Amino acid sequence: MQCLDDQRSPLLQLQHHLYYAPNFTFSSKFELWDPNTDCCFWEGVTCDPYGHVIGLDLRYKNLSGSFHSIFNLHRLQRLNLAGNNINTTLFSYGFDKLQNLTHLNLSSSCFHGQIPMKISHLTRLVSLDLSYQDDYYWRNGYYYYLPPLKLEKPNFKTLIKNLRFLTELYLDSVDISTQSAKWCETTSLVLSNLRVLSLSSCGLKGPLCSSLSRLSFLSKLILDGNPISYLPPNFLVNSSCLVSLSLRDCNLNGHFPTGILLLPKIQSIDISGNDQLMGQLPEFPANNALQSLLLSHTNFSGKLPHSIGNLKFLTYLELYYCNFFGPIPSSIANLSQLVNLYLGGNKLSGSIHSSLFTLPSLKTLYLGDNLLRGSV
Repeated sequence: MQCLDDQRSPLLQLQHHLYYAPNFTFSSKFELWDPNTDCCFWEGVTCDPYGHVIGLDLRYKNLSGSFHSIFNLHRLQRLNLAGNNINTTLFSYGFDKLQNLTHLNLSSSCFHGQIPMKISHLTRLVSLDLSYQDDYYWRNGYYYYLPPLKLEKPNFKTLIKNLRFLTELYLDSVDISTQSAKWCETTSLVLSNLRVLSLSSCGLKGPLCSSLSRLSFLSKLILDGNPISYLPPNFLVNSSCLVSLSLRDCNLNGHFPTGILLLPKIQSIDISGNDQLMGQLPEFPANNALQSLLLSHTNFSGKLPHSIGNLKFLTYLELYYCNFFGPIPSSIANLSQLVNLYLGGNKLSGSIHSSLFTLPSLKTLYLGDNLLRGSV
């Protein structure tokens, strides 16, 4: 079916009210679409077999202006306005009119102010991304400050309580600091289907609740830059679906659960920048899937195990400024995928194996500030 007239009209209104604005400076009208052609074939537009617009993808177009007419597309399921320069609040927009919406991405588009209650009415949402709204922009030689997106009224609990089908939630850099530690229990109770949770630099306070481990489908957890301070014992060690964990610069102390390093699907771990966090590397089995292990500026200690050579998929190994000692295991020569190897700032001793310089993929090698000796 061709695009219906009642679907074409809101799109043409949208094109009329948007304009290109790189660096927040008016450049030209938005003229991506030819009104003399079928709107179902316009760039960024997806229609169902009956001519209804069900998808609109205008990401990274340097757009600014008003997008009110989008909310007349009541069959819309996917809306992506990420990476634009819209620079406004969200209050005046009728998100509650898009009851069929399953995917909403407004990231990195310079929205600010309170996240409106209307977004919590989108009960079919599977993926919500409001992350990384820039806090300043450059124009005519000056920096202009933008207040962050925030969750106060509604608060975090009110926003998500009806979004029980969410599998992906990205709120990085949204101010949720008023929630104290309650965000953790709320997430565990309400969002049981969650696969991705990304809440970096949100002002969240710890300690983390052990109930996060009940999110049986969780594959990606990113909480960088929050003053969490403490991990519960055996945190996530039974999370069989976990692929990626990032807790960088969270003021963590105590012992890091070794079991996380041995999870069957884990590929990426970043706990760097936690100076008081203690831990040791375990004996790695041959089937370990790790691709990235970043422990720099932590209080990890002990010897580097010979079994580190079993990490055949490892591309990034960054262990600088920890407290590791002893020799560099010769088994590192087995890591043919390794791109970055940072071992500086420890107490490593012995000689430097010539095999380090024959690793086929290696681009960066840092061994400084150790007790190494001999020739290179």
